[in-house]
Amino acid sequence: MTLKTNIIALLFVFSFFLLPAVQAQRIQTEFDVRLVAEGLQFPWGMAFMPDGNMLVTEKVGQLRIITPDGRVSEPVKGVPAVLFQQQGGLLDVALDPAFSKNHLIYLSYSEPEGAKASTAVARAELKNGSLENLRIIFRQLPKTEGGVHFGSRLIFSPDGNLFITLGDRGDYMEEAQQLNNHIGKIIRIRPDGTVPSDNPFASDPKAKPEIWSYGHRSVQGAAIHPKTGELWIHEHGPKGGDEINIPQPGKNYGWPKANYGDHYSGVPIKNEHAEQGFEEPIHYWTPSIAPSGMVFYTGKQFPGWRDSLFIGTLAGRHLVRLSTDNKKILNEERLLTNTLRFRDVEQGPDGALYLLTDEENGKLLKLTPK
Repeated sequence: MTLKTNIIALLFVFSFFLLPAVQAQRIQTEFDVRLVAEGLQFPWGMAFMPDGNMLVTEKVGQLRIITPDGRVSEPVKGVPAVLFQQQGGLLDVALDPAFSKNHLIYLSYSEPEGAKASTAVARAELKNGSLENLRIIFRQLPKTEGGVHFGSRLIFSPDGNLFITLGDRGDYMEEAQQLNNHIGKIIRIRPDGTVPSDNPFASDPKAKPEIWSYGHRSVQGAAIHPKTGELWIHEHGPKGGDEINIPQPGKNYGWPKANYGDHYSGVPIKNEHAEQGFEEPIHYWTPSIAPSGMVFYTGKQFPGWRDSLFIGTLAGRHLVRLSTDNKKILNEERLLTNTLRFRDVEQGPDGALYLLTDEENGKLLKLTPK
């Protein structure tokens, strides 16, 4: 790196929160990073509303409304109780496709029950800063002990069905290979919680009918491909082996029988997927970057980034941009390196990219062209 490049990188890191707009550089596209809001308690997910305001979840169990100019509301009333422990808490938020008419939103969260918990999804009407008529439309079963690997992203497919990404709940990883539970699965339901008749296991009495795919570890990123309409996900590996998959109905993605990392105990895992009857990931990282959040960029502000896949990272402390072609990853670029843990990344209605930082004083950041 040149001396000038090193100086720019150092200025970005040390003045990130002191200036209203800080320049960051990359090979082809220059952009500014602007602080929109701060003081969020471990923000996790976000969704843009038609009026330009944004819903942001805080893992501690609070939902906020943030205006485009950065004003943060008081916590929205009526949010369900959550298990705020380790990776558990209030997780993702999504708007109903007909939100302008019905004001429905969906929340995923770690739902406690005594000493146990699991991922649950509730929907409710958002009215005047409160949630009304809240109803749980999905519960991960069985509930288990522990505070890790809840997932969980919510994303609507073009056909109007809702995908829910889940985790293997840590000590229960072997259950990801069994179809009689929701552990380590991708779920597909209708917005009211009922099961689509074309789900791959809808007519199998020995399987949970909500299952779309299985053999997953902990899926914290999901996006719909803007051209194919297919679901793309990424999931945490153990010691290495973070994956990107395009989950197909009824397919098995191998965890914990196949992965490109090792167990934390040091025990190796077979990396042969197809040889064991599993689906191969289309991309993986070893060592682990701990991906979280995921979006395809389709906006006009960054023409050179069209159709790129953006992923936040936790352990990696950077933003990933992946160039894609159909079902292939062509190139990987790392932006905002050695800075912060990025929990979520989304495209705003203005064509800018928005990031949530994973920290007690969490921040909402905005990327725009320089």
